[in-house]
Amino acid sequence: MPTLRELQQRMREREISAGSLLDDSLHSIQRDAQEDGAIYVSVDQPAARQAADTCDALRIRDYVPSALAGLPVSVKDLFDVKGQVTSAGSRVLRDAPSASRDSVAISRLRDAGAVFVGRTNMSEFAYSGLGVNPHYGTPHNPHDRTRVVGGSSSGAAVSVARGHAAWGLGTDTGGSLRIPAAFCGLTAFKPTARRVPLDGVIPLAAAFDSVGAIAASVDCCVIADGILSAQQLNSAPRALGKLRLGVDYRHVVDESDDDVRRAFDRAIGLLREAGVTIVPFDFPELDEALAHAPQPGITAAQAWSWHRRHVEESAHLYDPRVLTRLEKGRSILAADYIDLIGVRERFVAAARRRLSAFDAWLMPTVACVPPLMAPLESDDEAFFAANAAVLRNPSIVNLMDGCALTTPCHSKGELPVGLSIVGSSLADAKVLSIGRSVEALLRENGGVPQGFLIGSSKNL
Repeated sequence: MPTLRELQQRMREREISAGSLLDDSLHSIQRDAQEDGAIYVSVDQPAARQAADTCDALRIRDYVPSALAGLPVSVKDLFDVKGQVTSAGSRVLRDAPSASRDSVAISRLRDAGAVFVGRTNMSEFAYSGLGVNPHYGTPHNPHDRTRVVGGSSSGAAVSVARGHAAWGLGTDTGGSLRIPAAFCGLTAFKPTARRVPLDGVIPLAAAFDSVGAIAASVDCCVIADGILSAQQLNSAPRALGKLRLGVDYRHVVDESDDDVRRAFDRAIGLLREAGVTIVPFDFPELDEALAHAPQPGITAAQAWSWHRRHVEESAHLYDPRVLTRLEKGRSILAADYIDLIGVRERFVAAARRRLSAFDAWLMPTVACVPPLMAPLESDDEAFFAANAAVLRNPSIVNLMDGCALTTPCHSKGELPVGLSIVGSSLADAKVLSIGRSVEALLRENGGVPQGFLIGSSKNL
């Protein structure tokens, strides 16, 4: 799977163009739709063609505004794109007016020369970590069609894994970038939430919502983050032999399934051999946080504030499972909400203290491999249990106002597993720097299988 820099190099050498990349993208989208028609909510070929033609015309004049210029990107159906309907994967907003202007993220990407190939499917209103959608269908996992992709940015991950886009734009409230990336063998970066403006993005919970990328490499995520945040971070690789990385086995490792634990332990072993100091630590403040569940409570309360008018008018149009979660916000009292905010504030402070002893915190991105899809579609109890399991680890990062990168750590022939590198708020540059070094080590020693090739319709 080529990186953004590799694609730009091929464009500089005139091997490919924005137009030819788009041709390949649209061809692969059409091809894959025959067996998986749930990846996209819509594909706007005329607008994509105009953008690609413009990029090629500007490149001839030696104007290339960014490392994203001319490269196809998929857009989660949560971002306002001028002239398009933002439906958030729901029937509730299907007939809403088209957006009158771009969201800030889309505007920045447009200025950078990105080519938007389509709006990707998602868990309705981003309120699930599994990616199941009864309205537009559920995308299939590219590694195993019987398993879920993960959510809520499900279509974004599949669009990258299948080579439709060079990277995918998504959001992350409790793991919605990192879960599908981990389940599809991809890389994703959830920045500190406030670094990327949320203007023009349908909210789930403003306290936790973050905007970021799913892509082929850490470097790809760095490039995308630089455009989205309008900040160029110093993410030069760190010397592995000088790193101290913490691992909390009791809370986030010991409850992992066997496949995840095997891949995680192998990654830890490789890091130790490379000279990294791995420090087991305990995080007792997590017990209070998990017991009081401030993240689900705050999310439900904030989501209900936005959705209550729509529920009153169109409750019958909602996915019943999403509606069940939204309705929990109706009963949260103001005093209870204030208490939950207090629990979170204490946890943020505790996390900063705990992580100050390390360069970063390592954890399995998700505690399980991708669950089988069939039981989740027919059994509510199984659905909610699986949803809680996949959200458990990544949501901790949102709760602590942190940032995190997930990179594949499984071996060939294994189901995808992600390794997360976690930092406190505004430790984004450090996390990305460490991520570059860890990724290089894992790829050198792990042989993580590649996906589909951007710029060619052939499966690698």
